[in-house]
Amino acid sequence: MRLGVLDVGSNTVHLLVVDAHPGARPLPAYSHKTTLRLAELLEEDGSISAEGVDRICVTLAEALQISEDKGVEALLPFATSAVREAANAEHVLHRIATETGVKLEVLSGADEARLTFLAVRRWFGWSAGRLLVLDIGGGSLEIAYGLDEDPDAAVSLPLGAGRLTSGWLPGDPPDPADVRALRRHVRAEIARSVGEFNRFSPPDHVVATSKTFKQLARMAGAPRSAEGVYTRRVLSRSSLEEWVPKLASMPAEERAALPGVSEGRAHQLLAGALVAEAALDLFAVAEAEICPWALREGIILRRLDRLRAA
Repeated sequence: MRLGVLDVGSNTVHLLVVDAHPGARPLPAYSHKTTLRLAELLEEDGSISAEGVDRICVTLAEALQISEDKGVEALLPFATSAVREAANAEHVLHRIATETGVKLEVLSGADEARLTFLAVRRWFGWSAGRLLVLDIGGGSLEIAYGLDEDPDAAVSLPLGAGRLTSGWLPGDPPDPADVRALRRHVRAEIARSVGEFNRFSPPDHVVATSKTFKQLARMAGAPRSAEGVYTRRVLSRSSLEEWVPKLASMPAEERAALPGVSEGRAHQLLAGALVAEAALDLFAVAEAEICPWALREGIILRRLDRLRAA
């Protein structure tokens, strides 16, 4: 069957269309993205502005039309931290349902971490052993650890690249004092969760997902996407330690010229790099392997598992 996953995230609304059936690997058929940057469309009280809600509704209506054009049989719409944590979340969800007919499933941070972990486990298989999975989104950082398909520990921290850039790094390039303050904040937040994972055995394999990690890895010398989805790509802590000071001194325009960095995400790359560096350092990880599957694939796999069980 042809499935569509409609992901309303902090940075983008992403429609991913796949051909899939239970027991088989989902095959991507079409992808459509619209940049929203909801973290920049918040009012002082934390609610999504009227303009932001309007833009979500228009974007979802367009995505619905595209999914129909592409022959999608079942659409799986969900939202993450930007909608989940909005002060007017109920109003936003009601507007979306009324104007577009889309009933968004609002995932908790822990569910984001668990579903991403499921996707990573299926990608690498059982031979990967104990996995530690890191995922930097626009609004949050997800961390999960486990040996099976359901992680033994899963947490979500408010350390998304878009959120941190909007709240901590107003300058372009940012003021060094702001960068240092953000670095302290990020490390303090992650350090509070390290103990929850240290009670388990050390991971056999550390994996990073999400656009932020992919762009950081490419910037640091990982193979291009043109070399294929099965090409091994890693991001080392030592390369991040070299790149963070360089990124801090660059305006967004310069960052956008780096290998693999998109213009739309260049402004928040430094915040993402600070989170990535802190996570690898505090978990005493030398490098993380990049996984091409993440939350959207986890949503698809969960749906296929339920169909198979039925």
